[in-house]
Amino acid sequence: MSTVEEAGHLPGLAAETIGRRIVAHRAWGETVAVALPELGGDQARALCDHIRARARDTLRGMETARIVAAIDRASACLLDRTHPLRRKAEALLPVVTGYDRETVRLGLTSTLKTFRRPQLLRFLAEDFSNPGMLDGFQPAVKGGLVRARGPDLLLHVWAGNVPALPLWSLVSGLLVKAGTVGKLASAEPLTAGWFAQAIAEADPALGECLAVTWWKGGEGGAEAVFLTQAECVMAYGGNDTLAALRAKVPITTRFLPHGHRIGFAMVAREALDSRRTGPLARLVAQDIVRYEQQGCYAPQMLFVERGGPTAPDEFARHLAHALAALASRHPRRRLDPGEAAALAAWRSAHEMRALDSDGRSGGATLLGDPTDPWSVVLLDDAVTLGPSGLNRSVTVVTVDDLATVPALVAPHRAYLQTAGIAAAPARLVAIADDLAGSGVTRITALGRMTAPEAGWHHDGRFSLLDLVTVTEIEASAEAAAEGFAPYAE
Repeated sequence: MSTVEEAGHLPGLAAETIGRRIVAHRAWGETVAVALPELGGDQARALCDHIRARARDTLRGMETARIVAAIDRASACLLDRTHPLRRKAEALLPVVTGYDRETVRLGLTSTLKTFRRPQLLRFLAEDFSNPGMLDGFQPAVKGGLVRARGPDLLLHVWAGNVPALPLWSLVSGLLVKAGTVGKLASAEPLTAGWFAQAIAEADPALGECLAVTWWKGGEGGAEAVFLTQAECVMAYGGNDTLAALRAKVPITTRFLPHGHRIGFAMVAREALDSRRTGPLARLVAQDIVRYEQQGCYAPQMLFVERGGPTAPDEFARHLAHALAALASRHPRRRLDPGEAAALAAWRSAHEMRALDSDGRSGGATLLGDPTDPWSVVLLDDAVTLGPSGLNRSVTVVTVDDLATVPALVAPHRAYLQTAGIAAAPARLVAIADDLAGSGVTRITALGRMTAPEAGWHHDGRFSLLDLVTVTEIEASAEAAAEGFAPYAE
């Protein structure tokens, strides 16, 4: 194996005592071996004690501005393509994840730009009317004083379907001054550890307050220690995995799960003229190609409205052309047998639909050959939202009126999150209101579906507020204290 990279960040533990499991990743004709940390139960307990103590003794006393500055410096390092960590990321992540180098490069830059100082301040301002409440008691609007505290030990259990995805929750935990332990995903076990190293270089004291490790789920030992020691657990993954994890978490521990979601897009008739159709199709294609629809915000179905200068079937062909064009710049990663079988089954189902329709209106039209690294299916009748075969496969559904779409997606309320919309302002707001009633929590422009804004409300929740505990000094206590002051005599 040409490269061996140690994953994780484990302050307080002697490096020579840490066991390692070597996992090989192969793609693009290269091999990278990743050495995942394997801790025993006693080591896991010692790590929890270390992080908790540093959170209480060091992190609590840090000004939020200092934490923001450290995250900003770490992000700046990883945005610098000459920095050793960034060079390592661009070299190794394509092999580890299977995504092409240009996708990795652009994706890293897009994500890391979200964690610069101005964006971090937006994170804070979005959830706290007065971010100073993270540093001490502040006046409350209703009277009295209020402050917010993050947990002494916050455990993150990350998924590995999108590179750098763990940084969202890692940064959120640091901003609320939570002692942090993150569990790496085997599919992408490197970025979080590199970011933690950059944090430690930017502010060594802050670097002692977070750890990044790994364990094999379901094997007890270290997992049981981390799950019982944490005050709050934030977890990402499939719903079955999250349900199993929830059963292991003490009832008194705050559990914040983020499970599977499905994204979709909508194009209004007023957006479908000869000038806009091509660019819109390219934007949708970018959302589909970026990370092969593995993120919960990627579009899997596209609802296109009749009545515009460009018909839905023509838009579907523009989309197919855009996907074909992107395939040369961003080659699709190699699919594992399960992924290939799922994609083939999806295509087969639509081929049967096309055959049954005997070519009549209302059937399915498949664009693209099975050997192409993309698939577009055009349905002439409105259908309810359904998943695609992923990996650059999408269903284009023709509708008479976009106002009917909220009812078509509502049956999947529990799985809705992101909708990309191209429509005029008045229609955008009206449709968005109906989508909100159907369970959609994020509405964005086409081309931005896979790039959430700083401070976004993940799954309709608060990135920071959900992590803290609020303590109030009521106005009555504040007023009563006045009677005991020296000047009251």
